Amino acid sequence: MNRPDVSVVVAVYNAMPYLRECLTSLAGQTIGASRMQIVAVDDGSTDGGAAELDRFDRRHPGLFTVIHQPNSGGPAVPFNRGLDAATGRYVFFIGADDHLGPEALERLVAAADDYESDVVLGRVVGVNSRHIYQDIFARTETDLDLFESPLPRSLANTKLFRRELLDRHAIRYREDMRIGSDLPFTLEACYRARRISVLADYDYYFAVRRFEATNITYLSRHGLRVETAEKVMDFVAGLIGPGKQRDAIMVRRFDHEIARLVEDDLLHLDRPAQQRVHAGVGRMAAEHLTDDIAEQLAAETRIRLAVARDGSLDDLLAVIRQDAEVGVPATVVRNGRRYAQYPGFGRLPDACFDVTRSPDWPVKLDATAIGWDGDDLTITARGGGATALSVSAEEIPARVSVAGDTVRIRFSVAELLARSAVTGQRRALSAQPGTFDPTRAVGKQSATGAAGAAAVRAPGVRMPAPAMRRHGTRLFVVMPAVDASGRLMISVVPLTAQRVTARLLRALRR
Repeated sequence: MNRPDVSVVVAVYNAMPYLRECLTSLAGQTIGASRMQIVAVDDGSTDGGAAELDRFDRRHPGLFTVIHQPNSGGPAVPFNRGLDAATGRYVFFIGADDHLGPEALERLVAAADDYESDVVLGRVVGVNSRHIYQDIFARTETDLDLFESPLPRSLANTKLFRRELLDRHAIRYREDMRIGSDLPFTLEACYRARRISVLADYDYYFAVRRFEATNITYLSRHGLRVETAEKVMDFVAGLIGPGKQRDAIMVRRFDHEIARLVEDDLLHLDRPAQQRVHAGVGRMAAEHLTDDIAEQLAAETRIRLAVARDGSLDDLLAVIRQDAEVGVPATVVRNGRRYAQYPGFGRLPDACFDVTRSPDWPVKLDATAIGWDGDDLTITARGGGATALSVSAEEIPARVSVAGDTVRIRFSVAELLARSAVTGQRRALSAQPGTFDPTRAVGKQSATGAAGAAAVRAPGVRMPAPAMRRHGTRLFVVMPAVDASGRLMISVVPLTAQRVTARLLRALRR
């Protein structure tokens, strides 16, 4: 029997009905059944997913290797078991919620062979407003540098890996991690790889956000996320020696996973959960937050991490409450340096609140009113005093006027519709000093504005009713909202029967 070119490993746990589209997309790959193997590991599904795997196995004899096992509590065990059963020259991992473009595997394998690559990324597209950082897919690159590229913020396992690389370095998923085990797996593979390539010429992978958002990542509690982040940080420190290369990986962890632990929703947790987050984030900041990393973070994130490290839980909660409920604090100048006057300033070390070299601080905005003006979404905001700034919804710039500390922002609904994916899109609003640079916008490459932009907030602002608009032959809903981090977002959502049904079911459960 010939060895397949690629084995696709899918870990399955209660992913119906999304699993059906996933398996259909795999069975229909243009690479052909003779060149591929699909290893599907059922991790104790209770929603009919196990029977669905068996049905596909019967329909496609010889293509599927189906393994059933009791639930393990996370994807690491089924991924490892699937990897052990894989026989292909290359291995590709896919989430059971997600699906591939028809030519994905054929193109990925051809690129790996042509470029002699150990790891190949194909462009990932978000579905149902799932956010995917796109800067890594700006262009096709045959030889990507892990440390001099956006790759450290795109370390999901949705990539093609050379099997020989994984075996030579014994790279496997950490089974002591219920969530996030793909990050150390992918990081080590990229770190050990002789060549990494990225392909931006095709929609390879469709990452789906479930309407009901019930997968393990969405449901993860803060305590589990703290534990996961600490394991990841320790893994990075053990894999890569101190210096700029380690910092290039660490800064993305602080800007992404760790920053999200101290977002506004921390205020709504019970006291023991808050204490666990404070202690864990404080430890990680004390051990790994170097000055070089701190300078690359947005002022808001850097201040919260420093206060978690040097202050009490109540100090941290007071800082978060200022942003979430009050708004931008005043700025004071002492001895030629500028400080944000958050609660705790003057008592905690001044360095916690230093914004002297923070380009995003003068453009930190709080929305005070949001509404519709014909075909425009209009936002009135107050800011930190910048006289020249730009505001965008990621890659879409707004029309902005500044009068004193009042900023007026207008987005064209027609442009939001025209530039959104047919599956829906959610964009974060952010402000930048000076003229608009799409590569620095919050949401394009950063969760919090590490590239010199500040997320627009809306503490206490009442949101207007969603607007329904037709674009082409389809109806869409356009709506501003505030996410769990306190950031102002604009969502463009297709009005489909499935989405309406999901909303009705959620309403009935309340």
